[in-house]
Amino acid sequence: MLRLINFVLLAAGSLMILSPLWWMFSTSLKTMAEVMSFPPTFFPESWNWSNYIRTWEAAPFTQYTINTLVITTLVVIGNVLSNSFIAYGFAKIPFRGRNVLFAIVLATMMIPGFVTLIPQYVLFAKLGWVNTYYPLIVPAFFGSAFNIFLLRQFYMTIPNELIEAAKMEGASHFYIWRKIGLPLTKPAIATVAIFSFNGAWNDFLGPLLYLNDENLYTLQIGLQVFKGQLNTQWNYLMAGSLLVLLPVIVIFFFFQKYFIQGINLQSGGK
Repeated sequence: MLRLINFVLLAAGSLMILSPLWWMFSTSLKTMAEVMSFPPTFFPESWNWSNYIRTWEAAPFTQYTINTLVITTLVVIGNVLSNSFIAYGFAKIPFRGRNVLFAIVLATMMIPGFVTLIPQYVLFAKLGWVNTYYPLIVPAFFGSAFNIFLLRQFYMTIPNELIEAAKMEGASHFYIWRKIGLPLTKPAIATVAIFSFNGAWNDFLGPLLYLNDENLYTLQIGLQVFKGQLNTQWNYLMAGSLLVLLPVIVIFFFFQKYFIQGINLQSGGK
């Protein structure tokens, strides 16, 4: 009986979570007249698959996809390399003031991002980086507090004896990080990569602030072509949103095993 109740509750929760996704998919196949009709229909009267073709042709989405892929790939690389290297230093390299410095890094998580928005823009503007991809990519190579904390917890599970044995063989910390640290922390690395991919792929505010040239636009900015001052083409907007969401779902589906292990901070040394 208890198992049946758990199944019913989980099924109900799953339906609640998946219902917005289904509504997006259903809306993407409707005509505008059906979208605006009342009462709303849960299933489209006619399945207009051509909406996806028209959506892709409404703007240069192929170029937007390439732009987004370039930014996302470099952001993922930057986050994985910088955060893992910094985290290794905090976990395995003893130096004076290490704990204080790590506490300061964690304290930056309490600063809202909007507080630093204007100073960052002023800095990038003085560097001449506005209307380039540099403001969207370069910060990823300087680490982030949450990713550093996550990876440090995994590096802490690596036995110090293993590090000392490698140092006795003449290995440098860079070599130990690359040959021992990274392979043993694959779940955490995958988690950071997924978070970074999701953040960069869905970033709207950054490209909106720094990109003025339409040829540099990302997918999130491109979707705004369906939103006007007087009306919004909801069927095309939902079709475009679903296409943009699809890579995120695919990435999570293939890497969910590492993602779940990465969230469990105690699995780093297993």
